[in-house]
Amino acid sequence: MWSCITNFFTYETTKSVVVKSWTIGIINRIVQLIIISYFVGWVFLWEKAYQVRDTAIESSVMTKVKGFGNYNNRVMDVADYVTPTQGGSVFCIITKMITTENQVQGYCPETEKYNCTKDSDCSKFRNKPGGYGILTGKCVPFKNNTKMCEIKGWCPAEIDTITICRGNFLPSITKEYINKCNFHKETDINCPIFRVGDILKYAEQNFTDLANKGGVIGIMISWMCDLDKPDDECKPSYSFTRLDAMSQQSNVSPGYNFRFAKFYKMENGTDYRTLVKAYAIRFDVIVNGNAGKFNMIPTIINMVAAFTSVGVGTVLCDIILLNFLKGAEQYKAKKFEEVSDDPLDSHSSGLYRSQLSLRGTPFKSSDSGAFSIERYS
Repeated sequence: MWSCITNFFTYETTKSVVVKSWTIGIINRIVQLIIISYFVGWVFLWEKAYQVRDTAIESSVMTKVKGFGNYNNRVMDVADYVTPTQGGSVFCIITKMITTENQVQGYCPETEKYNCTKDSDCSKFRNKPGGYGILTGKCVPFKNNTKMCEIKGWCPAEIDTITICRGNFLPSITKEYINKCNFHKETDINCPIFRVGDILKYAEQNFTDLANKGGVIGIMISWMCDLDKPDDECKPSYSFTRLDAMSQQSNVSPGYNFRFAKFYKMENGTDYRTLVKAYAIRFDVIVNGNAGKFNMIPTIINMVAAFTSVGVGTVLCDIILLNFLKGAEQYKAKKFEEVSDDPLDSHSSGLYRSQLSLRGTPFKSSDSGAFSIERYS
Protein backbone atom coordinates (compact mmCIF):
# COMPACT_ATOMS: atom_id res chain seq x y z
CA MET A 1 0.00 0.00 0.00
CA TRP A 2 2.81 2.40 0.91
CA SER A 3 4.52 1.63 -2.41
CA CYS A 4 1.36 2.52 -4.35
CA ILE A 5 1.06 5.80 -2.46
CA THR A 6 4.67 6.80 -3.11
CA ASN A 7 4.42 5.87 -6.79
CA PHE A 8 1.27 7.96 -7.15
CA PHE A 9 2.87 11.10 -5.77
CA THR A 10 5.64 11.31 -8.36
CA TYR A 11 6.49 13.81 -11.07
CA GLU A 12 7.76 13.15 -14.60
CA THR A 13 9.65 15.72 -16.65
CA THR A 14 10.99 15.69 -20.20
CA LYS A 15 14.64 14.81 -20.77
CA SER A 16 16.40 15.50 -24.09
CA VAL A 17 18.81 12.91 -25.45
CA VAL A 18 20.74 13.55 -28.67
CA VAL A 19 21.38 10.29 -30.54
CA LYS A 20 24.13 10.56 -33.15
CA SER A 21 23.12 7.70 -35.43
CA TRP A 22 22.79 7.89 -39.22
CA THR A 23 20.10 5.20 -39.30
CA ILE A 24 17.76 6.70 -36.74
CA GLY A 25 18.46 10.22 -37.94
CA ILE A 26 17.47 9.43 -41.55
CA ILE A 27 14.31 7.64 -40.40
CA ASN A 28 13.35 10.61 -38.21
CA ARG A 29 13.77 13.17 -41.03
CA ILE A 30 11.93 11.01 -43.59
CA VAL A 31 8.94 10.60 -41.29
CA GLN A 32 8.87 14.33 -40.54
CA LEU A 33 9.13 15.14 -44.27
CA ILE A 34 6.21 12.85 -45.11
CA ILE A 35 4.01 14.40 -42.40
CA ILE A 36 4.89 17.97 -43.39
CA SER A 37 4.32 17.19 -47.09
CA TYR A 38 0.91 15.72 -46.28
CA PHE A 39 -0.25 18.77 -44.35
CA VAL A 40 1.18 21.32 -46.78
CA GLY A 41 0.25 19.55 -50.02
CA TRP A 42 -3.04 17.82 -49.21
CA VAL A 43 -4.54 19.51 -46.14
CA PHE A 44 -3.68 23.15 -46.91
CA LEU A 45 -3.21 23.40 -50.69
CA TRP A 46 -5.64 20.77 -52.03
CA GLU A 47 -8.34 20.62 -49.31
CA LYS A 48 -7.87 24.30 -48.40
CA ALA A 49 -8.20 23.58 -44.70
CA TYR A 50 -7.39 27.21 -43.93
CA GLN A 51 -10.86 28.19 -45.15
CA VAL A 52 -14.24 28.17 -43.46
CA ARG A 53 -16.69 26.41 -45.79
CA ASP A 54 -20.41 26.65 -46.47
CA THR A 55 -22.36 23.96 -48.38
CA ALA A 56 -25.88 25.29 -47.72
CA ILE A 57 -26.24 26.91 -51.11
CA GLU A 58 -29.35 28.96 -51.85
CA SER A 59 -30.36 28.82 -55.49
CA SER A 60 -33.18 29.46 -57.89
CA VAL A 61 -33.50 27.47 -61.12
CA MET A 62 -35.19 28.73 -64.27
CA THR A 63 -35.58 26.45 -67.30
CA LYS A 64 -36.81 27.02 -70.83
CA VAL A 65 -37.45 24.43 -73.56
CA LYS A 66 -37.48 25.29 -77.26
CA GLY A 67 -37.94 23.32 -80.47
CA PHE A 68 -40.45 21.46 -82.62
CA GLY A 69 -41.06 17.76 -83.12
CA ASN A 70 -42.95 15.45 -85.46
CA TYR A 71 -45.19 12.79 -83.88
CA ASN A 72 -47.50 10.61 -86.01
CA ASN A 73 -47.40 13.12 -88.88
CA ARG A 74 -48.33 15.93 -86.50
CA VAL A 75 -46.04 18.87 -85.81
CA MET A 76 -45.79 19.52 -82.06
CA ASP A 77 -44.48 22.59 -80.27
CA VAL A 78 -43.46 23.16 -76.64
CA ALA A 79 -47.08 23.44 -75.47
CA ASP A 80 -47.74 19.92 -76.80
CA TYR A 81 -44.76 17.95 -75.51
CA VAL A 82 -43.54 19.72 -72.34
CA THR A 83 -45.25 19.24 -68.97
CA PRO A 84 -45.67 20.66 -66.39
CA THR A 85 -45.60 24.31 -67.40
CA GLN A 86 -41.95 25.09 -67.95
CA GLY A 87 -39.96 27.44 -65.76
CA GLY A 88 -39.31 25.32 -62.65
CA SER A 89 -36.40 23.07 -61.77
CA VAL A 90 -38.24 19.97 -63.08
CA PHE A 91 -39.77 19.55 -66.53
CA CYS A 92 -40.76 16.62 -68.75
CA ILE A 93 -40.36 16.15 -72.49
CA ILE A 94 -43.09 13.79 -73.71
CA THR A 95 -41.70 11.20 -76.14
CA LYS A 96 -44.74 8.95 -76.65
CA MET A 97 -48.49 9.55 -76.27
CA ILE A 98 -51.36 7.05 -76.19
CA THR A 99 -54.56 9.00 -76.85
CA THR A 100 -58.01 7.66 -75.99
CA GLU A 101 -60.58 10.12 -77.31
CA ASN A 102 -64.19 10.78 -76.39
CA GLN A 103 -64.36 8.81 -73.15
CA VAL A 104 -67.66 8.87 -71.25
CA GLN A 105 -68.82 7.24 -68.03
CA GLY A 106 -70.33 3.82 -68.73
CA TYR A 107 -69.69 0.10 -69.21
CA CYS A 108 -67.13 -1.36 -71.63
CA PRO A 109 -64.68 -4.30 -71.97
CA GLU A 110 -61.43 -4.15 -70.04
CA THR A 111 -58.44 -3.99 -72.38
CA GLU A 112 -55.44 -4.98 -70.28
CA LYS A 113 -55.35 -8.46 -68.70
CA TYR A 114 -58.79 -9.97 -67.90
CA ASN A 115 -59.49 -12.32 -70.83
CA CYS A 116 -62.56 -14.52 -70.46
CA THR A 117 -64.92 -16.92 -72.21
CA LYS A 118 -67.91 -16.82 -69.81
CA ASP A 119 -69.21 -14.74 -66.92
CA SER A 120 -67.88 -17.16 -64.31
CA ASP A 121 -64.33 -16.29 -65.39
CA CYS A 122 -64.99 -12.69 -64.31
CA SER A 123 -67.22 -13.19 -61.28
CA LYS A 124 -64.27 -13.85 -59.00
CA PHE A 125 -62.96 -10.38 -59.84
CA ARG A 126 -66.31 -8.69 -59.20
CA ASN A 127 -66.10 -5.32 -57.45
CA LYS A 128 -62.32 -5.37 -57.69
CA PRO A 129 -60.49 -2.58 -59.49
CA GLY A 130 -59.29 -3.46 -62.96
CA GLY A 131 -56.72 -1.68 -65.01
CA TYR A 132 -59.06 1.15 -66.00
CA GLY A 133 -62.22 0.72 -63.90
CA ILE A 134 -64.20 -1.50 -61.53
CA LEU A 135 -64.96 -5.02 -62.76
CA THR A 136 -68.64 -5.93 -62.93
CA GLY A 137 -68.24 -9.70 -63.22
CA LYS A 138 -69.61 -9.96 -66.80
CA CYS A 139 -67.77 -11.30 -69.85
CA VAL A 140 -68.44 -9.16 -72.94
CA PRO A 141 -67.19 -9.12 -76.56
CA PHE A 142 -64.05 -7.11 -77.24
CA LYS A 143 -62.71 -7.46 -80.81
CA ASN A 144 -61.57 -10.14 -83.25
CA ASN A 145 -63.86 -12.71 -81.62
CA THR A 146 -62.19 -12.23 -78.24
CA LYS A 147 -63.89 -11.42 -74.94
CA MET A 148 -62.79 -9.37 -71.94
CA CYS A 149 -64.27 -8.80 -68.49
CA GLU A 150 -66.52 -5.77 -68.32
CA ILE A 151 -65.62 -2.68 -66.30
CA LYS A 152 -67.51 0.35 -65.09
CA GLY A 153 -65.64 3.61 -65.59
CA TRP A 154 -64.45 5.88 -68.35
CA CYS A 155 -65.17 4.17 -71.69
CA PRO A 156 -63.78 3.15 -74.10
CA ALA A 157 -60.82 1.89 -72.04
CA GLU A 158 -57.27 2.81 -72.92
CA ILE A 159 -55.41 0.50 -75.35
CA ASP A 160 -51.68 0.69 -74.66
CA THR A 161 -50.37 -0.79 -77.93
CA ILE A 162 -49.03 2.23 -79.81
CA THR A 163 -45.43 1.96 -81.01
CA ILE A 164 -43.13 4.94 -80.94
CA CYS A 165 -41.92 6.81 -83.97
CA ARG A 166 -38.55 8.58 -84.04
CA GLY A 167 -38.42 12.15 -83.04
CA ASN A 168 -36.13 14.26 -82.66
CA PHE A 169 -25.31 32.66 -67.42
CA LEU A 170 -21.86 33.68 -66.90
CA PRO A 171 -20.92 37.40 -67.15
CA SER A 172 -18.75 36.62 -70.15
CA ILE A 173 -21.69 35.13 -72.09
CA THR A 174 -23.03 37.41 -74.80
CA LYS A 175 -26.21 37.34 -76.87
CA GLU A 176 -24.24 36.33 -79.97
CA TYR A 177 -22.63 33.46 -78.04
CA ILE A 178 -25.99 32.17 -76.74
CA ASN A 179 -27.49 32.15 -80.23
CA LYS A 180 -24.87 29.77 -81.59
CA CYS A 181 -23.49 27.71 -78.67
CA ASN A 182 -24.36 24.22 -77.46
CA PHE A 183 -22.96 22.63 -74.31
CA HIS A 184 -19.98 20.33 -74.84
CA LYS A 185 -18.00 18.68 -72.05
CA GLU A 186 -14.65 19.56 -73.57
CA THR A 187 -14.96 22.45 -76.01
CA ASP A 188 -17.87 24.46 -74.59
CA ILE A 189 -18.33 23.72 -70.89
CA ASN A 190 -19.89 27.08 -70.00
CA CYS A 191 -22.75 27.10 -72.51
CA PRO A 192 -26.13 26.71 -70.72
CA ILE A 193 -27.87 25.44 -73.87
CA PHE A 194 -28.34 21.65 -73.81
CA ARG A 195 -29.58 19.38 -76.57
CA VAL A 196 -31.57 16.39 -75.39
CA GLY A 197 -29.43 14.00 -77.42
CA ASP A 198 -26.22 15.37 -75.86
CA ILE A 199 -27.60 15.09 -72.33
CA LEU A 200 -28.54 11.44 -72.85
CA LYS A 201 -25.14 10.72 -74.40
CA TYR A 202 -23.31 12.21 -71.41
CA ALA A 203 -25.60 10.21 -69.09
CA GLU A 204 -24.71 7.07 -71.11
CA GLN A 205 -28.34 6.37 -72.07
CA ASN A 206 -29.89 5.13 -75.33
CA PHE A 207 -32.45 7.60 -76.66
CA THR A 208 -34.67 5.01 -78.37
CA ASP A 209 -35.05 2.86 -75.23
CA LEU A 210 -35.52 5.88 -72.98
CA ALA A 211 -38.08 7.50 -75.26
CA ASN A 212 -40.09 4.28 -75.45
CA LYS A 213 -40.36 3.65 -71.70
CA GLY A 214 -39.55 7.04 -70.23
CA GLY A 215 -37.06 7.87 -67.50
CA VAL A 216 -35.66 10.51 -65.15
CA ILE A 217 -32.40 12.31 -65.95
CA GLY A 218 -30.57 14.49 -63.45
CA ILE A 219 -28.76 17.64 -64.56
CA MET A 220 -26.33 18.48 -61.76
CA ILE A 221 -24.96 22.02 -61.52
CA SER A 222 -22.06 22.20 -59.07
CA TRP A 223 -20.57 25.42 -57.77
CA MET A 224 -17.14 24.82 -56.21
CA CYS A 225 -15.91 28.30 -55.36
CA ASP A 226 -12.81 29.70 -53.71
CA LEU A 227 -13.98 33.07 -52.39
CA ASP A 228 -10.39 34.17 -51.81
CA LYS A 229 -10.14 34.55 -55.59
CA PRO A 230 -12.03 36.98 -57.87
CA ASP A 231 -15.75 36.34 -58.34
CA ASP A 232 -15.45 35.71 -62.08
CA GLU A 233 -13.40 32.56 -61.34
CA CYS A 234 -16.42 30.99 -59.61
CA LYS A 235 -17.97 28.99 -62.46
CA PRO A 236 -20.46 26.10 -62.52
CA SER A 237 -19.68 22.59 -63.72
CA TYR A 238 -22.28 20.30 -65.26
CA SER A 239 -22.77 16.56 -64.99
CA PHE A 240 -25.57 14.20 -66.03
CA THR A 241 -26.88 10.91 -64.66
CA ARG A 242 -29.99 8.75 -64.71
CA LEU A 243 -31.89 9.02 -61.42
CA ASP A 244 -34.35 6.14 -61.90
CA ALA A 245 -31.71 3.50 -62.57
CA MET A 246 -33.55 1.01 -60.34
CA SER A 247 -36.66 1.14 -62.56
CA GLN A 248 -34.61 -0.31 -65.42
CA GLN A 249 -34.31 -3.55 -63.47
CA SER A 250 -38.04 -3.74 -62.68
CA ASN A 251 -40.61 -5.46 -64.88
CA VAL A 252 -43.51 -4.09 -62.83
CA SER A 253 -43.25 -0.41 -63.64
CA PRO A 254 -40.20 0.37 -65.78
CA GLY A 255 -39.46 3.86 -66.98
CA TYR A 256 -41.54 6.97 -66.34
CA ASN A 257 -45.08 7.73 -67.50
CA PHE A 258 -48.21 9.55 -66.36
CA ARG A 259 -51.77 10.24 -67.52
CA PHE A 260 -53.77 13.40 -67.96
CA ALA A 261 -57.14 14.17 -69.48
CA LYS A 262 -58.90 16.96 -71.34
CA PHE A 263 -62.55 17.26 -70.35
CA TYR A 264 -65.46 18.39 -72.52
CA LYS A 265 -69.23 18.60 -72.22
CA MET A 266 -71.80 17.68 -74.85
CA GLU A 267 -74.84 19.82 -75.62
CA ASN A 268 -77.03 17.44 -73.63
CA GLY A 269 -74.83 17.88 -70.57
CA THR A 270 -72.92 14.58 -70.81
CA ASP A 271 -69.26 14.83 -69.85
CA TYR A 272 -66.62 13.26 -72.03
CA ARG A 273 -62.88 13.44 -72.13
CA THR A 274 -59.74 12.65 -74.11
CA LEU A 275 -57.32 10.56 -72.05
CA VAL A 276 -53.61 10.80 -72.76
CA LYS A 277 -51.01 8.41 -71.37
CA ALA A 278 -47.66 10.12 -71.77
CA TYR A 279 -44.21 8.53 -71.67
CA ALA A 280 -41.71 11.23 -70.89
CA ILE A 281 -38.09 11.96 -70.13
CA ARG A 282 -38.17 13.99 -66.93
CA PHE A 283 -35.25 16.31 -66.31
CA ASP A 284 -34.44 17.29 -62.72
CA VAL A 285 -32.10 20.25 -62.33
CA ILE A 286 -30.15 19.79 -59.09
CA VAL A 287 -27.91 22.55 -57.76
CA ASN A 288 -25.22 22.02 -55.12
CA GLY A 289 -22.25 24.05 -54.01
CA ASN A 290 -19.27 24.31 -51.70
CA ALA A 291 -17.72 27.71 -51.08
CA GLY A 292 -14.72 28.48 -48.91
CA LYS A 293 -13.02 31.61 -47.60
CA PHE A 294 -9.91 32.15 -45.45
CA ASN A 295 -10.55 32.12 -41.71
CA MET A 296 -8.05 32.25 -38.87
CA ILE A 297 -9.73 29.64 -36.65
CA PRO A 298 -9.49 26.60 -39.00
CA THR A 299 -6.02 27.75 -40.01
CA ILE A 300 -4.76 27.69 -36.40
CA ILE A 301 -6.49 24.37 -35.68
CA ASN A 302 -4.88 22.65 -38.65
CA MET A 303 -1.46 24.18 -38.00
CA VAL A 304 -1.54 22.87 -34.43
CA ALA A 305 -2.56 19.46 -35.77
CA ALA A 306 0.36 19.57 -38.22
CA PHE A 307 2.95 20.46 -35.57
CA THR A 308 1.56 17.83 -33.21
CA SER A 309 1.69 15.15 -35.90
CA VAL A 310 5.38 15.82 -36.49
CA GLY A 311 5.89 14.24 -33.06
CA VAL A 312 4.90 10.90 -34.58
CA GLY A 313 8.43 10.72 -35.96
CA THR A 314 9.87 10.92 -32.43
CA VAL A 315 7.59 8.14 -31.20
CA LEU A 316 8.59 5.87 -34.10
CA CYS A 317 12.29 6.53 -33.58
CA ASP A 318 11.98 5.81 -29.84
CA ILE A 319 10.36 2.46 -30.58
CA ILE A 320 13.19 1.55 -32.96
CA LEU A 321 15.90 2.71 -30.55
CA LEU A 322 14.45 0.96 -27.51
CA ASN A 323 13.74 -2.37 -29.18
CA PHE A 324 15.58 -3.00 -32.45
CA LEU A 325 18.94 -1.18 -32.69
CA LYS A 326 22.22 -2.23 -31.17
CA GLY A 327 22.94 -0.25 -28.03
CA ALA A 328 19.30 -0.09 -26.90
CA GLU A 329 20.30 -0.53 -23.25
CA GLN A 330 22.61 2.46 -23.45
CA TYR A 331 19.78 4.57 -24.87
CA LYS A 332 17.41 3.41 -22.13
CA ALA A 333 19.93 4.40 -19.48
CA LYS A 334 20.23 7.87 -20.95
CA LYS A 335 16.50 8.36 -21.50
CA PHE A 336 15.08 7.01 -18.23
CA GLU A 337 16.46 7.86 -14.79
CA GLU A 338 14.87 7.83 -11.33
CA VAL A 339 15.57 10.71 -8.95
CA SER A 340 14.39 10.70 -5.34
CA ASP A 341 14.29 13.47 -2.77
CA ASP A 342 15.72 10.95 -0.28
CA PRO A 343 19.55 11.04 -0.42
CA LEU A 344 19.72 7.31 0.32
CA ASP A 345 17.37 6.42 -2.50
CA SER A 346 19.30 8.51 -5.00
CA HIS A 347 22.26 6.10 -4.75
CA SER A 348 20.17 2.96 -5.13
CA SER A 349 19.77 1.29 -8.46
CA GLY A 350 16.65 2.24 -10.44
CA LEU A 351 15.02 0.70 -13.42
CA TYR A 352 18.11 1.34 -15.52
CA ARG A 353 21.69 2.16 -14.62
CA SER A 354 22.53 5.79 -13.98
CA GLN A 355 23.85 7.65 -17.00
CA LEU A 356 27.05 8.52 -15.05
CA SER A 357 27.87 4.85 -14.67
CA LEU A 358 28.08 4.39 -18.44
CA ARG A 359 30.95 6.76 -18.97
CA GLY A 360 34.06 7.46 -16.93
CA THR A 361 33.86 11.18 -17.49
CA PRO A 362 30.75 13.13 -18.24
CA PHE A 363 30.25 14.16 -21.87
CA LYS A 364 28.43 17.37 -22.60
CA SER A 365 26.88 18.05 -25.95
CA SER A 366 26.54 21.35 -27.73
CA ASP A 367 22.79 21.19 -27.04
CA SER A 368 21.87 23.15 -23.90
CA GLY A 369 20.37 20.88 -21.25
CA ALA A 370 20.78 17.73 -23.39
CA PHE A 371 22.98 14.63 -23.26
CA SER A 372 24.43 13.01 -26.35
CA ILE A 373 24.92 9.36 -27.20
CA GLU A 374 27.36 8.66 -30.00
CA ARG A 375 27.49 5.20 -31.52
CA TYR A 376 30.73 3.73 -32.81
CA SER A 377 31.02 0.67 -34.99
